[in-house]
Amino acid sequence: MYDLTHYNTVNFYDLELNDRVLEALDYMNFTECTPIQEHAIPVILEGLDLIGVAQTGTGKTAAFLLPILSKLSEGGYPEKAINCVIMSPTRELAQQIDQALEGFSYYMPVSSVAVYGGNDGIRYEQEKRGLAMGADVIIATPGRLISHLSLGNVDLSKVSFFVLDEADRMLDMGFSEDIMQIVKHLPRSVRP
Repeated sequence: MYDLTHYNTVNFYDLELNDRVLEALDYMNFTECTPIQEHAIPVILEGLDLIGVAQTGTGKTAAFLLPILSKLSEGGYPEKAINCVIMSPTRELAQQIDQALEGFSYYMPVSSVAVYGGNDGIRYEQEKRGLAMGADVIIATPGRLISHLSLGNVDLSKVSFFVLDEADRMLDMGFSEDIMQIVKHLPRSVRP
């Protein structure tokens, strides 16, 4: 376990992030990593599994989005296929992750779709179209993703990255069975 209370300031350029990711970070005036970013980004870039714990406001979302976007933008992943699933416990958090993804992926040919309940049928049809087209990244709440899976609207067989954001909160909210149901649709290589 890392002690994140004392760390040397690390610049994003010190990590092995893709140039397009670094361009987006420059545009957003992000230069120095937070401790969770400093330690998580290299692990994810190596393709290893990771459990990260940090307080709210420490940059956890960037800690997983940046290395995933870096790897996706380098290519080698199936086209017109879902390559990353990010699970979120709430619609609001899914929207926040989607907004962060849009900013970080501005200079990259990475597509995404947010999938969450609490909206109208028009939004559901938009989600369905986005999933059918094979968005690179989907950000989803468990219930809504299960709805799409049960109707055959989504294929998770090519997923390379699976993220449980706020995993403790999802478990507290009773989503463990839903998560396990979703995991069954993932390739064995990415199952937790």
